[in-house]
Amino acid sequence: MKHDEYSTDKEDVITPPLHPVVIGRIIGAYGILGWIRIISFTEKNDNIFYYGPYFTIVQSTWKEIFLDKWKLIGKRYIVKIRGISNRNSAQSLSRCNIIIDETQFPCINDDEYYWKDLIGCVVITVQGVLLGNIISIIETTANDVLVVKMCQYNLCKIKNCLIPFLIKRVVKNINLVTRIVTVDWDPNF
Repeated sequence: MKHDEYSTDKEDVITPPLHPVVIGRIIGAYGILGWIRIISFTEKNDNIFYYGPYFTIVQSTWKEIFLDKWKLIGKRYIVKIRGISNRNSAQSLSRCNIIIDETQFPCINDDEYYWKDLIGCVVITVQGVLLGNIISIIETTANDVLVVKMCQYNLCKIKNCLIPFLIKRVVKNINLVTRIVTVDWDPNF
């Protein structure tokens, strides 16, 4: 085995993060020297480089990766991962997630939330009507949008509902302890 290929040998197995969070994705190789193209899921794209250690999963095995260099090319970043020196090795990481432990996140104020904390929360209206669960959040230029998988009892028979993430105006309360988000929203909208 060449030193720039990721193996799944026992001596290479590491302890995965206790609270893994995906902060980016490797989308393919860039050039012939082992650079990769990535998508950052952080609020500001370059924030991905301020965390670490980084992990990924290759062939069902956790691996620690080291981001040695990065460059902005157009609107995307390319990254040089330590130990990857050719296109084939870089391409073998395509579609792998870039993962950190959530303890690497900076502390936030009580009125701020990480998207990961909202995913899975139950959404109810101020009238107490159960809408469903948050399955994702969409970032738009105007405001973020909650994607709620509607419960089976909804009258409109829609699968997903898009609710603007407007604190005080639409989102009335977020309780991360009970995992309930209360919204001022018409369940028939």
